[in-house]
Amino acid sequence: MIKVGDHLPEATLFEFFDVEANGCSVGPNAFKTSDLVKGKKIAVFGLPGAFTPTCSAQHVPGYVAHEADFKTKGIDEIWCLSVNDAFVMGAWGREQHAAGKVRMMADGSAELTKAMGLEFDLTARGLGVRCQRFSMVLDDGVVTQLNVEAPGKFEVSSAEAMLAKL
Repeated sequence: MIKVGDHLPEATLFEFFDVEANGCSVGPNAFKTSDLVKGKKIAVFGLPGAFTPTCSAQHVPGYVAHEADFKTKGIDEIWCLSVNDAFVMGAWGREQHAAGKVRMMADGSAELTKAMGLEFDLTARGLGVRCQRFSMVLDDGVVTQLNVEAPGKFEVSSAEAMLAKL
């Protein structure tokens, strides 16, 4: 499993754009993690799935609501990472009013999730391989804070918990 001091593994993430901007076309756009993290301090939170109860009612709303607090603490970007496709993440971001606050990053094939050792097999429940619930801070691609939840818990990865440690 990834740990404090490690570099974020190389992977491709996808993000859905509703409008063409900054060289990105409408629809899913692919990004290499090494390009995304260069020179930035990023708060990342991962979760099992879009539109799921805890993720939709607590996890994403907390980061959306506290986006300005993260900026005050020196965070350049906030990412939500989930093993869903970019279309689903885009729709969920619209529903959560995340635009301009939280980047909804799709790891549809669990490439980054597996490379970090944070996969969670929910095949028996019809959900396939998912991401464990976690939060981390990346500084130029290096993990400086990592909070991994115990299965079924939502205690250490919330926006409030992360802010308290920044």
